[in-house]
Amino acid sequence: MTPKGERRRGALVAAAADLLCEGGFEAVRHRSVARRAGLPLASTTYYFSSLEELIAAAVEYVAMREATQLRTRVAALSRRRRGAESTADMLVELLVDSSGETPKDQLISRYERYIACARQPALRDIQRRMLQQRSDAISEAVERCGRRVRTDLLWVLVCAVDGAVVSALVDDGGTPQASARATLLDVIDVLAPYDQQYAHI
Repeated sequence: MTPKGERRRGALVAAAADLLCEGGFEAVRHRSVARRAGLPLASTTYYFSSLEELIAAAVEYVAMREATQLRTRVAALSRRRRGAESTADMLVELLVDSSGETPKDQLISRYERYIACARQPALRDIQRRMLQQRSDAISEAVERCGRRVRTDLLWVLVCAVDGAVVSALVDDGGTPQASARATLLDVIDVLAPYDQQYAHI
C-alpha cells in the first residue's frame, strides 16, 4: 500500500472508530464512514473487503486508543498512600471519567461494544486483550495508592465498577460516576487493602 493509501485507510479506521464510540455498531456504515473521513464512498470497499473487516479495525483502534490513554493517566499518578475516598475518586476518574468528558451516549456505546464483541468471535480476542490491558493499568494504579489487590479480586473490583455504571445508565436516578464511586467505597478496603510493605508512602 502506498503512503497515500495508508493515510486513507487510517482515516477510514479513525472515522469508523469515532462513529462506533458515538453511536455503536449501527452507526458504522460505508456511507457514514466515508462521509466522516471526507473520502469517496468507494474508498471503504477499496480498502476493506467487507463492513465486518472495517468494524474489526475500528474496534481494535478504539481498544488501542483507550489502553494508551489509560496507561498515560496511570503513569502520571503520584505514589502516595490514599484513603478509601481518594482511591475511589481516582479509580472512577480512570474507569468512568468523572470529569464528565465521557458523555452518557459514549458510555452506553462502550458497554454495547463489550456485549457485541462477546457475540462475534472475530472481535472477542481484541476485546479480551483490551480488558486485560485495562486490568493491568488499574492494578498499577491501586499499587500507586499504597494498596495491593490479588489478580482474582482485581477482576471483581473492575466488574463492580462496570456493574454500577450499567445499572446507573438504566436508572435515571443518578450518574454513572456517582454510582461507581458509591460501589467502590463499599468494597475498596476489602478488595484492595493497604499494603503494609508500603506503609511509609
